[in-house]
Amino acid sequence: MNRSTIFLRGAGGFSDSSRPYSYTTYPANQISRISIPNSAPSAVYEDQTQQSQALLYRLSGDYNPLHSDPMVAQVAGFTRPILHGLCTLGFAARAVIKSFCNGDPAAVRNIFGRFLLHVYPGETLVTEMWVDGQRVQYQTKAKERDRAVLSGYVLLKHIPSSLSSGADNGGGRL
Repeated sequence: MNRSTIFLRGAGGFSDSSRPYSYTTYPANQISRISIPNSAPSAVYEDQTQQSQALLYRLSGDYNPLHSDPMVAQVAGFTRPILHGLCTLGFAARAVIKSFCNGDPAAVRNIFGRFLLHVYPGETLVTEMWVDGQRVQYQTKAKERDRAVLSGYVLLKHIPSSLSSGADNGGGRL
């Protein structure tokens, strides 16, 4: 199932047919609540996005000018074009795969993410991860602004036995 919501900053009043979206009015069995643990993360992975990252997504068919046109981004309330949410989610999923799956994406069963804030191309993404059985909860922050931009979890088919007591020490682990 894929569910998406589009936010138009400052827009509204299009109809009176429905109440605003709220998790409080959504069926409880269709909501994944994320609470970030107070404990130290099991692993931390840092990766830098490229200045041209959003333009690369245009090559795959996403022509939304919010990601490429500075004037459109400014009208939408941003100082410059922003990175695609799917790209940010990909960085978080890659952090989990590299830290807990020996780099094997086939170990992933399910990915959930809740977008909290925009990311600017060129920012460094720091993903903190906590292992809870086969579920890896994560929070991704934009390092330069020290702000959480994404949180969620990755449900794994299994965690390799060599990693069950801790995270991989290679790659981008801090």
